[in-house]
Amino acid sequence: MNNLIGENAPLFIANGVQKNKIIKNFTLKQFIKKKYIILFFYNKIFTSLYNKELNTIQKEIDEFNSRNVKIIAILTNSKKSNLSLLKSKKKNCDCIKFPILLDKNKKISYKYGLLTYIKKKSKLIFYRCLFFIDKLGIIRYQLINDVHIGINIYEILRSIDSWQYFEINGELCPVNYKKK
Repeated sequence: MNNLIGENAPLFIANGVQKNKIIKNFTLKQFIKKKYIILFFYNKIFTSLYNKELNTIQKEIDEFNSRNVKIIAILTNSKKSNLSLLKSKKKNCDCIKFPILLDKNKKISYKYGLLTYIKKKSKLIFYRCLFFIDKLGIIRYQLINDVHIGINIYEILRSIDSWQYFEINGELCPVNYKKK
């Protein structure tokens, strides 16, 4: 697992789904110098934890938008399974509006250092990870979880606020900073 904080975010082109439609040739580069980016990765989607996280992020999308943040999810599922998920009222994911990109061959995951081989079990595992990328395309926050641990949306928002505080004030952000 690589620490990418302070590094340029690896660029990519990917296909995926957004608002019940297939999207092609989606690039991270299109947002550099325009928006901050939250990029988060999942290795599977059809679990209640992941579905709740996707829905929680969507419910807080106005908070992200108010901070000029583009939300992008990357999944290792197929386009068809991602699209069926987004159309599924049963899983409450039919309201997801941000792009969910496909990384079935795991090339993007590899660029971000998310694949680990466990010798004892002779298998490749994938960690869940989230990256906050500033407007210059530099990774400023990296959160790595075991697959069994959910994320905290409010901690992510606090981290974005802390970085933006630094950008505006040119000084270190205070401990337990909360945007007013």
